[in-house]
Amino acid sequence: MKAVVIIPARYNSLRFPGKVLADLNGKPIVQHVYERVAGMMEEVYVATDDERISAAVTSFGGKAVMTSSAHPSGTDRCAEACRLLYGGSSRPDVVLNVQADEPFIETDALQSLIACFRDEKIRIATLARRIDSTAALSD
Repeated sequence: MKAVVIIPARYNSLRFPGKVLADLNGKPIVQHVYERVAGMMEEVYVATDDERISAAVTSFGGKAVMTSSAHPSGTDRCAEACRLLYGGSSRPDVVLNVQADEPFIETDALQSLIACFRDEKIRIATLARRIDSTAALSD
């Protein structure tokens, strides 16, 4: 089973523009995400509509693909990136959409997500966790 990661990343976040390029311990947040998932996956791409993000990704040795700025969601950005990268014949079996602002994503959780697709009936899956407190809900 061929699985790849596409990290949708946009600069124009409403609450924190440029968040994925913000420094976290000497690296942009998107680099932390990329490096974390690159350790477990053969193919990782950042899908972006912003040259600053693309330049940052290529500067640390990552792979970026430019997408339209008209996408309403990261899922739409991932779908376009997948079409651009894989066309028709070499499409992966599983595409993981890993958010560019999740530098602490647990790779074990992603492995569990990939495992879902061993059942051919599964077409889509998402990570979720129970919220056990009102404080966590409003955070």
